[in-house]
Amino acid sequence: MGITISSESVINIDFDLISPTNPATMGNYTTEQICSQVRRDIIRMVTDVQSGHPGGSLGCTDFLSVLFFETLAINPSAFKMDGKEEDLFFLSNGHISPVLYSVLAHRGYFPKSELSTFRKLGTRLQGHPCTDKGLPGVRIATGSLGQGLSVAIGAALSKKLNEDSKLVYTLHGDGELQEGQVWEAAMYAAANKVDNIISTVDYNHKQIDGDIDDVLPMGNLAQKWQAFGWDVLEMNGHDLNDIRTKLAEAKSRTGKGKPVVIIMTTIMGKGVDYMMGTHKWHGSAPSKEQAEKALAQLEETLGDY
Repeated sequence: MGITISSESVINIDFDLISPTNPATMGNYTTEQICSQVRRDIIRMVTDVQSGHPGGSLGCTDFLSVLFFETLAINPSAFKMDGKEEDLFFLSNGHISPVLYSVLAHRGYFPKSELSTFRKLGTRLQGHPCTDKGLPGVRIATGSLGQGLSVAIGAALSKKLNEDSKLVYTLHGDGELQEGQVWEAAMYAAANKVDNIISTVDYNHKQIDGDIDDVLPMGNLAQKWQAFGWDVLEMNGHDLNDIRTKLAEAKSRTGKGKPVVIIMTTIMGKGVDYMMGTHKWHGSAPSKEQAEKALAQLEETLGDY
């Protein structure tokens, strides 16, 4: 795959193997350093166009970095829409596209210089991921919340029919679970023993209008998913070792007749002090001055685009 991980979680990336665009050697970087750079990218992208969703993007950076750099069986240099013999990932809460685009770029799907086109006219990096422009790494358009799980279940069933042993992963926002389609899909997956899917819920307790409990309380999410027939794990979305451990455990629970879900506790705006823990930054871009303050807290490690 072009990536090796040592016991110290230092990732050696050979771009000759995984990137169609950048043959340069990045050297050794820890996952923590990758996360810092991804967070810098998020701030710079949304600030440049004064548009986008930094809060949830920052909160999911640790998870997506571990997922794409340490977990998924993927081949970025030979991306195919059908994803045969590869793990698949679907970002259902598509508004956090900045973190997805940054991770995809650093993982070798497309040049990181393309991050500078985020949300601009004619770009492949739309505010919500789309497929019409053929961006490698994106297999469905996700903007309308609640649809990703249904699509992922279809992909998982396709893998079963094709006797493809690879897995399907999804990410959802907690506010997104207020969409009824999510629970229809959850019922279907359990009833049909779709046991090659691992879904993760970003449980930051925030949505665009405020706290989840103030807008529409969700109750006990773990118990809800259990009642719908899913195998449930809980995870700290900012503890890299816990993310690694829980993703490995989730994978070990696949193939046993139940779909698997991880309830992942995160902090919206993680990494930038004035953005943390408030819904204000769900869909608001920082000013130039605010961005400078944010970037001062985030080390440039892999190089800014």
